[in-house]
Amino acid sequence: MIRFPWGDTQLTVLSAGTLWLDGGAMFGIVPKPLWQRLRQPDEQNRICLAMNLLLIEDGRERILVDTGAGTKWDAKSLEIYRIDVRTPEQILEPVGLRPEQIDRVVVSHLHFDHAGGNTVRDDDGRLRPSFPNARYVIQRVELETARQDNERVRASFFPENFEPLVSSDQVELVQGDVRLTSQVSLRAAPGHTPGMQIVLVHAGKNTVAHMADLLPTDSHVRYPYIMAYDLEPMTTLATKKRILPEAARDDWRLILEHDAESPIVRLVEDRGRLSAQRVELEH
Repeated sequence: MIRFPWGDTQLTVLSAGTLWLDGGAMFGIVPKPLWQRLRQPDEQNRICLAMNLLLIEDGRERILVDTGAGTKWDAKSLEIYRIDVRTPEQILEPVGLRPEQIDRVVVSHLHFDHAGGNTVRDDDGRLRPSFPNARYVIQRVELETARQDNERVRASFFPENFEPLVSSDQVELVQGDVRLTSQVSLRAAPGHTPGMQIVLVHAGKNTVAHMADLLPTDSHVRYPYIMAYDLEPMTTLATKKRILPEAARDDWRLILEHDAESPIVRLVEDRGRLSAQRVELEH
């Protein structure tokens, strides 16, 4: 857990555990001799990825950004992805909160490692929202994309992670860039999925941004380092070229969802090339 004030808001980086995904898929067209210098794979070519969530508390409401992979996994899937399963209660336990105390959940996108914790399965097998009093904020095009039943998206979008939220009337659909509160805004960041969004928390001229899968780790700063999981990689490239220079210019603090070693960084530009520098904040 990393907890720090940001203007009038309290921010906490919470862990939803870890999972291991194929290193080649995580770096797309980048050859293994290059990416393995940055991320050492295991014997099955998988690299370890964190699931760093963001809790935003402004004294009026509590907003959670993403929910991790969740607990609805069979033994085979747990072995494939080496998922460290954490319940919603375990995720919130470091800050002394219960799931029913979360007012809104911003879902960056509906891939299973970001939205799997949206729902839980009861002892009787029924699905229910993990955060019973929360509105789940999702881009409209993201829900439309997740509902497509084709071979390209089927392995990452699971209806059990979002349809129960629709049924319980807890989904708040948004479109494009949105001001959520006086300090929190959503920025459309398409490419990885058509409806991915990142979350910005403002304090005067200072900004913290939860980068979702636009910048999953500090090893993905270079523009061509784009995941094979991205549905629209050329759009990802354009989005990175639009947002990352802004983050460097305005000295944003970036929360990297999948980086276990450098969960918070800033970007620095030197002779036209961006690099990430780890930021140490109060734990």
